[in-house]
Amino acid sequence: MQKLITLMLILCMSSLVDGQVTDTKLPGDQTLPSSKADLESLANKETGTFKYSVEDYFQKPSQSSFRFSPNGQYLAYREKDADAKNHVYVKNVETNEVARAIEEKEELIRGFAWANDNRLVYLKDQGGDENYQLYAVNLDGSKEMALTPFEGVRVQLQEFLEDQDDYMIVQMNKDNPQIFEPYKINITNGELEKLFTNTDAANPISGYDFDKDGNLRAYSQQQNGTEYVLKYKKSEDGDFEEIMRTTWKDNFGILGFDYTNDNPHAAFVKSNLDSDTDEILLYDLKEGKILKKIFKDDTYDAGGVSRSRKRNYEVDYYYFTGEKYTTIPVSETFKMLDEKFKKQFAGYQYYITSKTKAEDKYLIYVESDRLYGKYYLYNAKKDVFKELLDLMPQLNEEDMAEMRPISFKSRDGLTIHGYVTIPNEAKQGNKVPMIVNPHGGPYGPRDQWGFNPETQLFASRGYATLQVNYRGSGGYGKSFSMAGNKQIGRNMLNDLEDAVAHLKKEAWVDGDKIAIYGASYGGLATLGSLVKTPDLYTCGIDYVGVSNLFTFFKSFPPYWKPYLAQVYEQWYDENSEEDQAIMKEVSPALNVDKITKPLFVVQGANDPRVNIDESDQIVQQLRDRGVDVPYMVKYDEGHGFGHEGNRIELYRSMMGFFAQHLK
Repeated sequence: MQKLITLMLILCMSSLVDGQVTDTKLPGDQTLPSSKADLESLANKETGTFKYSVEDYFQKPSQSSFRFSPNGQYLAYREKDADAKNHVYVKNVETNEVARAIEEKEELIRGFAWANDNRLVYLKDQGGDENYQLYAVNLDGSKEMALTPFEGVRVQLQEFLEDQDDYMIVQMNKDNPQIFEPYKINITNGELEKLFTNTDAANPISGYDFDKDGNLRAYSQQQNGTEYVLKYKKSEDGDFEEIMRTTWKDNFGILGFDYTNDNPHAAFVKSNLDSDTDEILLYDLKEGKILKKIFKDDTYDAGGVSRSRKRNYEVDYYYFTGEKYTTIPVSETFKMLDEKFKKQFAGYQYYITSKTKAEDKYLIYVESDRLYGKYYLYNAKKDVFKELLDLMPQLNEEDMAEMRPISFKSRDGLTIHGYVTIPNEAKQGNKVPMIVNPHGGPYGPRDQWGFNPETQLFASRGYATLQVNYRGSGGYGKSFSMAGNKQIGRNMLNDLEDAVAHLKKEAWVDGDKIAIYGASYGGLATLGSLVKTPDLYTCGIDYVGVSNLFTFFKSFPPYWKPYLAQVYEQWYDENSEEDQAIMKEVSPALNVDKITKPLFVVQGANDPRVNIDESDQIVQQLRDRGVDVPYMVKYDEGHGFGHEGNRIELYRSMMGFFAQHLK
C-alpha cells in the first residue's frame, strides 16, 4: 500500500496576543507576534471600494453539511448562530420539526456523521492539536457522551457497521502514541473491544481492511521503514499470511471486498504495479491474481469506486480527478441517474453527498469554478429536484472569475498541469498582477478545478492566481510523483518558475508584479522561492510553512516517526552528508540573508504538523537583520485557521499586504 507523508493544510474566541505579552503556558516566543493594532493597520492598507468584502468570501455558510439519516426520516445539518458557532441540528423531513443535537462550544466540531437512525457521532480536538476525540449523542441532543475520553490520543474513524446499529470501528494510538490499533466501540455506552494488537512497534501496521460485517480480513504492515507487506487471512480460522510486498513508491490497496462474486476472496484494489497510473482491479487475494482490469486512465490516477448497498453492492460508478472531477457510470441504474443529473446541472460538477438506505432520496452538491455550492434534494420516487440551500447567496455567480486549466512543458521536459483564475479586468484588456499559490503536501495532494474562495477573493481585487501541480503532486501517476523525490527547493521550485514564464506570455499578466503565497509545504515553497529567485517575486506570504528541514524533522508528531525512513528517501536524509548539504541550501531559515522582498508570516500556535518554531525562527532572523515582518499568530488554531473570526482577520490582513506591495 502506498504511504505518502502528506503535510496537507487542514482548514476545517480568542484575541491575538500582543507582541510584548507573555504567558509561559503558550507555545512559541510570544514577543514575536505583531500587535493587533499593527495587523489592523496592515489590513487597512487596502482602501479600494469593492462589491464583495472579505467576509462575503470567508464567513461560514448559514447552513451546511447536510446528511440524511439512513432511513431518510431525518436530515442533519450545521447552522451558524450570531456568534459564528456552527451547531448541528436535526430536522424531521415529514413534520419539519427541528432540534439541536450538538452544540458547538469553545472547541470546533471537526466533523459529524450518522452512526444509525437515532444517534450521531462527532469529533473535536483541543485548539487544533489534531488529537481528535469521538463523541456520540441522540438526534434530539440527549444522552451525549465522550466515547474516547483519552488525553493525548488521536481517534480515526475506520468503519460504520451498517448492519450493527450500536457499533462502529475506530483506530486509536491509545497504547502507544506511534501506533494505531482498531477498536470496536459501542456508541451507546462507550464499551471498547480491541480487535487487533500490533505487537511490533518497530514495524507498525499502517492500515486495516474490514469487511461489511466488521471482520478484519487484511492489514498492511510497514517493514524496514520503506516497505509495506499486505497480510491476508485466507480462511476464517487461519492466520494472516503475506500476499504482497511493495515499497512506498508502489500502490496496492484494497478498496473493498466484492460481495457480488461467489469468490469470497475477490476484492476491488487500486494498484500501480503494472501501470504508471493507479488503476482499479478485481483481484483474487487468495490466489494472488488479477480477475479483471476494471478501470484505468492513461494520464490521471483512478480515484475509487461507488457501490449500491441496496442492490447487493453492485458497482454504480468509478471516479477520478482529471482537469475536472469525472464519474464513469457502470450500473444501468446509475447510468440513468447520471444522465438525469448531468442534464439537470449542465455546466456544473455534481457530487452525491448522501443517500437513504432505500436509495429513494439523494442529497446532491453542485458547484463550478464560479458557484460556491448549492444543495439539492432529488426524490427518486417522484423524480423531482428541490433546491435546499445556496451556501453563499451573497456571491453572484455572474461576478465570479473563470478558473482555467493550463498545461506546459518544464525546462527538463515534464508536462505540468495547473489552473489559473483570471480576474475580469484581464478580460477587459488590462494588465493585472498575479499571485502564485503552490499547494501543500507536497507529495500526494494536488489542486483541482472548482470554486476556490481564496482565488475568487484575489480576483475580486484584480489579481490573477496561478496554481501549479508541480512534480510530486498526486493524481498524475507514479513517474510524475517520483519525479519530485529530493526536489524540494530545487526542481519543484523550477516548475513554479516555468509556470510563471508560461503565463507571462499572456498579454494580461503584469510581469513586474508577481507575488507568491502558500500554506504548509506551500509556505516552504514561498520562502524557498524568495531565497532562490528573489527578483522574480514582489512579495510573499508564508502560512503555517516549514522554514528549516532540520528542525522540522525533529518536531514530527509521534505517529509520523515510523515513516522517517520514507521521508529520508522522499524529502532528504538528515543522516547523509550529501543530503545535509542540500538541506542547508534549501532551508530558508538558514538562508535568510537572501530574502530581500517583503514577507508576511502566519501561524497556528498549536500546529502539530509544522511547529510554531518554524515560523518563529524565520521571523526572528529577519528581524535581527532589521527587516519588518508582519507576524500573525493565533493561539486557538493549529495547521490552518478554522475559526471564522480568525480566518476573516487573516484574509483582511493578507489583502492589505498585497495592496501595499502589488498595487
